[in-house]
Amino acid sequence: MERDELTYAIIGCAMQVHNKLGNGFQEVIYQRCLAIELGKTKINFAREVEHPIFYDGIEVGTRRADFIIENKLMVELKAIINLEDVHLAQAKNYLVVYQFEKGLLINFGAASLQYKLIFNSNNNYKPAQTI
Repeated sequence: MERDELTYAIIGCAMQVHNKLGNGFQEVIYQRCLAIELGKTKINFAREVEHPIFYDGIEVGTRRADFIIENKLMVELKAIINLEDVHLAQAKNYLVVYQFEKGLLINFGAASLQYKLIFNSNNNYKPAQTI
């Protein structure tokens, strides 16, 4: 499988943060530090991008992604002891809502950085609109 340069760079930034801070901080601290590391690169990103959630055509709420990268990849952060299936399911749902093909789920809370590349399994996937 060919290496994805964008996800590789994001994971590298996350590793920098984890190596410097370790585990044990709140998620927002890792989010701010990852923004600093991403800012050192040429990667375009936005933090806390809100998107409406619809049910039967009715807006029922909003969801805020931790990061939208290059307007094509969503990054969801956690700061918990271990990633579980519920976190993976949540991240996959965000991909469907944001209509992105793939995303990263990154956990800073474990002794070693945890990350998972996730894909939009929705059959109605459409390339994302500009956010």
